This record gives sequence, structure tokens and C-alpha cells, in this order.
Amino acid sequence: MLESSEEVEAPAAEALSEDVKVEPAKEESRPEPRVRKLDFVSRRNWFFLISLIVIIPGIISMARPGGGFLLGIDFAGGTEFTLRFTDRPTALAVENAVAAENIHGTVISAGGDEYIIRTVPLSPTGQSTVVDHLKSKLGAADVLSVLEVGGTIARETIELALLAVVVASIAILFLLAIRFRNVPGGWRAGFQFGGSALIALLHDVFILAGIFSILGKVFDLRIGEIDSLFVTAVLTVVGFSVHDTIVVFDRIRENLRVSQRLSFEQVVNLSIMQTAARSIITSFTVVLVLAAILISGGDTLKGFALALMIGIVSGTYSSIFNAAPLLVVWRKLRPVR
Repeated sequence: MLESSEEVEAPAAEALSEDVKVEPAKEESRPEPRVRKLDFVSRRNWFFLISLIVIIPGIISMARPGGGFLLGIDFAGGTEFTLRFTDRPTALAVENAVAAENIHGTVISAGGDEYIIRTVPLSPTGQSTVVDHLKSKLGAADVLSVLEVGGTIARETIELALLAVVVASIAILFLLAIRFRNVPGGWRAGFQFGGSALIALLHDVFILAGIFSILGKVFDLRIGEIDSLFVTAVLTVVGFSVHDTIVVFDRIRENLRVSQRLSFEQVVNLSIMQTAARSIITSFTVVLVLAAILISGGDTLKGFALALMIGIVSGTYSSIFNAAPLLVVWRKLRPVR
């Protein structure tokens, strides 16, 4: 009986094996990541052209005979009053009174009832006339000091301002080269990253200086005056622009490690898309605050706010549309392994 039962079970097992066929496991195909939702890199020449359209008029304005900027007292020299008003007028009232004198003056609140008023160079008679007119409009005032800023001091200020921009640019180039030397390509790739960020930085500086040259020298608007606050704005824009560019470059470095199946152009495009929203939102919130200062702030701060606004918008544009695509161009000209 045992043998017969084994004979019955054996054909059943064979039939079962014939009915149920075990297919060999197929390798799952992984779809390629979608990285071309918005292709920034392939349209890079259009973005470069837009930048040139904005920069070239500014360069032409800066190259005008006789100087391309409307210089403030910090650079052109002038007279600086420090006054203490007894009736404690508001800063707006002081600014309106100074503007009525037609002396191209700027007003800085020194706290409490003291104000610093900077004007074009005035003779002793002109200084007395201005003080008398301000007293008649704003009430009694004590003249705490009167300073004459000469051309020598102004020239030194210009030289130091240019030196600060040059030193900052060189330091940024080497720091970024050190930071990105661990990407494929070593030091050469590091200098490609640093050089692209430096060109984007100079792009922002040229746009900012060019627009202020057009506003001040062509249209003769006081808001386009070049003074110490403008230099402060330029250095702030330099830091903001480089920080925004580093965010994109850091994402490129991370994606190069994990997206080895993608080309370098695809990695750059993917990195731009991943960081563009963050950069735009951050810049937009800052621009809103600067717009409020520009609309409701005093005349002294309007030029500073405008310079920061132009620089931040330009810095965001260059970080997204210029710096990373420029890195692709550089890689094609000087490929690295």
C-alpha cells in the first residue's frame, strides 16, 4: 500500500510542477529621474544676454567724460554741520528745511535733538547764511561743530572703498576654491566654482554701480548719490550675492555625489530647481522691508535702501541664472575628470 500511495503522489507532483511554472525574477527597471521640468542651463545664453543689456548702459554712463557718478560729501568734499535744536524738530522737518536751501544737503539724526547736516562746500558767509535760515524755520539752534571735508580725504575714501572690494573679491575666490576642491576635478574644479561666483559677484557690482551712475549723473537725482552708505550697500550686496551662490553650489556638490547617472548639466539644472524657490522667497522678504524704507524712510536712507534692493534682486538673478550656468560653460571649456 505504501508503494502504491507513493506512485499516486509522484504523478500528482509532476502535474503540479507542470501547471505552476516559476518565472525567473526580472530585474526592476528604474526610471530616470525627471530633471527637465525647467531647463535653465540650455537657455543660459538668453540669461547672459539679459545681463549684458542691463550692464552695458551703466558702463557707458560710468565712462562719461568728467566722471560717471554724482559724488556725495564723502567723496567730493563739502561742509558738515552738527546742530542741536532747542525745539526738537522731527527729522522730516529738518530734511525739508535743508532741501529748501538748495545746497544738496543730507541730514543724519545724531540722537535726541542733534542733527548732522552735510552740504556742498560752503564759504564762511554761506555757512552763516544756512545756519540763520535753519534757525528761522526750525527754531533756536546751537552750532556744535562745522567741519570742512577736503579733496584729499575724499580721494583716500575712494581708494579704500575700491581696495575693500578688490580684497573681498580675491578672498572670496580663494575661500570658495578651498571649499569646493573636494568635488571631481580637485583644485581646478574648486577654482572653477570660485571663479564663477566671482564673476556673478562682479555682475551685481556693475549693475548696481551702473544704475546709480544713470540715476545720479544722467538724471541728476539725489537718490543716485555716491557716499559712504553706498559703499556699505555694495559690500553688503557682495556678501549676500556670494552667500546665495554658495547655496546653489553646495547643492551641486551634494548632487554630484548621489546622482552619478546624470550628466553635469543635468546635475546643475536639478540643483538650480531645488534651490530657486528658497532664494527667491528669501530675497522677496528682504525686498519688501527695503521697499517700505524706500517709501516712508528719510532722504538719507532712501539711497541706501535703493542700493540694497537693486543689489539683492541682481544677486538673486545672478545666483540662479548666471553663476551655475557659467559653471557649465567653464566645464565645457576646461573639462575635468
